[in-house]
Amino acid sequence: MPIFKIHHITKYEYDRPVRESVNEIKIFPFTCSEQETLSHELIITSLPEIQTFIDYWGNKTGVFNVLSLHKELIIESKLVVRTIAPSQLRINFHTGFEQLQKEVNSHLQLIELSEADAIKRQHAIDEIVQKITGDGKSVAATVERCAEYIFKYFSYIKGITDIETTVDDIVEHRSGVCQDFAHLMLQVLRTLKIPSRYVSGYICPNKTGMRGEGATHAWIEAYLPAYGWAGIDPTNNVWVTNHHVKLAVGRHFHDCSPVKGTFKGPARQKLSVYVSVGYEDGHVFEELNNVQMHTLTTDAKEELIDESFTGQQQQ
Repeated sequence: MPIFKIHHITKYEYDRPVRESVNEIKIFPFTCSEQETLSHELIITSLPEIQTFIDYWGNKTGVFNVLSLHKELIIESKLVVRTIAPSQLRINFHTGFEQLQKEVNSHLQLIELSEADAIKRQHAIDEIVQKITGDGKSVAATVERCAEYIFKYFSYIKGITDIETTVDDIVEHRSGVCQDFAHLMLQVLRTLKIPSRYVSGYICPNKTGMRGEGATHAWIEAYLPAYGWAGIDPTNNVWVTNHHVKLAVGRHFHDCSPVKGTFKGPARQKLSVYVSVGYEDGHVFEELNNVQMHTLTTDAKEELIDESFTGQQQQ
């Protein structure tokens, strides 16, 4: 049961003062049986009051505003969390699609999470489906083969995609990062009517090393009949155990965006994101990203881009 100390700083810098910055944050650890929050401290510029609520997907969500003029906005999270999932999961590989359908039909949210998006290159998704399915395959085995297929046949390359990259783009280029692979896997599984959801969080390094380690990360959870939600990481082709820390879940990234909001002012903005993961033995793994932001210069409310955390998710 490892304990991780996660220090996460999101910093916006403006070339001139802005005002009325209203923001929504989803950087609270998800409440579930696989992890335990030992402490969590949030420090935000001007120390605004944070109102919290639980959203539709079960995520703890905070909202705050900074009304006064400011040239920077810093959101700092200091989290100590213990992961308590077993290192060896007992995934149920014995239940099939008939039992899955019975369970899905009795739950509205599962129905919603089993509907695929309409995309232009669905034929390419259908080809993947044909390659990962076969007679007698259990739901869990199909999910596992999907992650393996993405891991083998799609290249992990940083910097070639962003938050607006679509599944059509990923299929065309056959490359991307964790967020892209999560969205691709969701489309494949939902084509098979397997309920699945996007997960945002952190991946903490282990002895063998993992893609995206030491920073924010994205993976998916699939619903397995007679088992429940099971996390699987197509970027690393592993079932999720005690090296993943979960923040939020949803249908897509936009449901889990760690920070989004608006501000007033004709300013250009710069975003930098710092994440460090510390261990009980004192070892620290850290990463700093400078994120390319869209810049608008109207004096109206300006969208800060759902990707305030793009640099974190795009690992």
